[in-house]
Amino acid sequence: MGVYQYRDLKKPSGGLRSLPHKRKRRYATGDYFVPAVLGEAREVRVKRAMGGNMKVALRAVSEAVVSDPKTGKSVKAKILAVVSTPANREYARRNIITKGTIIRTSAGVARVTSRPGQDGVVNAILIEGQAPAGAAKSG
Repeated sequence: MGVYQYRDLKKPSGGLRSLPHKRKRRYATGDYFVPAVLGEAREVRVKRAMGGNMKVALRAVSEAVVSDPKTGKSVKAKILAVVSTPANREYARRNIITKGTIIRTSAGVARVTSRPGQDGVVNAILIEGQAPAGAAKSG
């Protein structure tokens, strides 16, 4: 079941309520928000997009592709926790991953740069990395 996206029933700026000049069409429907959550295994849903294209929507994810901007290397890291989310404070409590979410991974703390509900993958950039093996902590 879709969600109708047109704004037929809203008033124009002049205050008049205009008669609908368009019919409801299938291309004007959207979809409900089903978030990508931190889970045990990777779960995806493939859905049809405009023009017959396909979108891969993540439903559950346990790993992320984390890039280190200093070295230019990328590794697949396990997601340990969702730290914070700029989209909604409640999302961090419910372990929902969106673009901009700060996650704690096995490679360190990273910020999500992809849109998991649209792309089907979690890409992230390292913010704070772990100390290299053999390096002593100071302080």
